[in-house]
Amino acid sequence: MITQQIPHATTVSALRTRVRSWRDDRLTVGFVPTMGALHEGHISLVRLAKAQCDRVVASIFVNPKQFAAGEDLDAYPRTLIDDAEKLTDARCDLIYLPTSEAMYPDGYSAGVTLTGPALGLEAAVRPHFFDGVATVVTKLFNQVRPDMAFFGEKDYQQLLVIRQLVKDLDFPINVLAGETGRAKDGLALSSRNAYLDADQRARASQLNVILKAFAAALGSGAGRAEATATAQASARAAFDGVDYVEARCAATLAELDDGPIDRPARVLAAVRLGSTRLIDNMAANPPA
Repeated sequence: MITQQIPHATTVSALRTRVRSWRDDRLTVGFVPTMGALHEGHISLVRLAKAQCDRVVASIFVNPKQFAAGEDLDAYPRTLIDDAEKLTDARCDLIYLPTSEAMYPDGYSAGVTLTGPALGLEAAVRPHFFDGVATVVTKLFNQVRPDMAFFGEKDYQQLLVIRQLVKDLDFPINVLAGETGRAKDGLALSSRNAYLDADQRARASQLNVILKAFAAALGSGAGRAEATATAQASARAAFDGVDYVEARCAATLAELDDGPIDRPARVLAAVRLGSTRLIDNMAANPPA
């Protein structure tokens, strides 16, 4: 357990009591949902929330509904004491720690399903994933009732899914994005990076190199189909497996024509090193 000096709530009623007291004082509330195993990318979202809001809630909940059978639910890193210290150092005002039993009690049967940006890419490989994300985020939004919610651009498709969810379900929440946190060699920060051994960690940095070259090719006028084929070949040579390497419309994740891009795009990739899955993305703009 975390120490009593760290403000935290484990039940919806305790959470709402604290948030209600802030509302009574006319304070704005920001929310940073996480699955724990926090790194600098998560903490940068807390700092962003602190800059935008009077009070900040961060949740830690490893959501079983976004893991399929055979995925790493049981192995997912859980570092609660370290996480709590990092959140306290970042001046987070409340840590919300719901249990699986409280979130999904016996008899629970509701779920949220989206199309639009939730189709393809991650969903083609993990078809259960965005239903699980949309369901837990809907519950968390209803529990916290924030004014603003903060998500990282590293999970770019998830970011667009959450924005669509907020729009479609009329949540009075402003969703803000934080830039992808990166190590010195460009690897996107991720809790799953802890799974990599030394050799895999050295190889992992190639994903950043490949995506940079992909985005640069599109920005210089190369056709999407040609640039994609080159990036996919590079990824297959560098990694043990490639789930996707694609360029999509940045606003909607719709597929693009084969020729040079004519609108802001996003290059996105998911690759595998051993049993570890890495995802990353970056902006690609059309030629000036």
